[in-house]
Amino acid sequence: MIRNQLDYFMYLTYTENDAIATIVFSRPKALNALCTAMLTELKALLEEIQHSETIKVVILTGEGKAFIAGADIAEMKGKTESEAMDFSKLGHSVMNLIENMPQPVIGALNGFTLGGGLEVALSCSFLLASDTARFSAPEVNLGLIPGFGGSQRLVRAIGLNNARYYLYTASMFNAEEAFRMGLIQGIFPGEELMDKAREIAKLIASKGPTAIKSLAPVINSGLSDGFEKGCETEQQMFASLFNSEAQEGMDAFLEKRKPRW
Repeated sequence: MIRNQLDYFMYLTYTENDAIATIVFSRPKALNALCTAMLTELKALLEEIQHSETIKVVILTGEGKAFIAGADIAEMKGKTESEAMDFSKLGHSVMNLIENMPQPVIGALNGFTLGGGLEVALSCSFLLASDTARFSAPEVNLGLIPGFGGSQRLVRAIGLNNARYYLYTASMFNAEEAFRMGLIQGIFPGEELMDKAREIAKLIASKGPTAIKSLAPVINSGLSDGFEKGCETEQQMFASLFNSEAQEGMDAFLEKRKPRW
């Protein structure tokens, strides 16, 4: 077990079952708005999880009617330029950590996913949403732009012109539109969302663990360094797996049995 949530977390709820870690953003009176303390807690927790030998998948979700309804405006108001830079750097470090976790991170978007919440979602490996989820990048309404990587990841997730439209207009869109654009991979009734997320997490946890951990660096290499570098990284990772679990996986396939990872 990573930590006893009652002893450590103020804004997060943490559980761990069947090799699946579930992190719940738990600041419902503020619609789970991201403050410095919440980001710091999340960073510390993820840094522990990434070194775990037992946790195979992470699920992020929110308490109440929001996943995360943006950053904490009350905390941001009055920041100096230097303080705003520090806040942005903290947010970027957390989003990069989510994106580069060795364990896949499933975003289970249970409600409002706005601003900083959308940036958290965009950092996840893939996304599931309730049928009541709503999305927006509303920063220009405040005279701001995204500060945690949203301007870059939204383009990659939904395409250049779609991203431009939603960044410039701050328009809100629903789960059906998010699915149409490829932002989310499934829509479910709210009461079924977490069951479906756990079902998919268990499916992933049943696969070759080293292979699963190898996917994020391969995918991210291509995104950050270009197609050719990504292919080189893929070749290296592919070959290295022949010295680990691939032999067991292929033996199990040929022997028509489940692999013993």
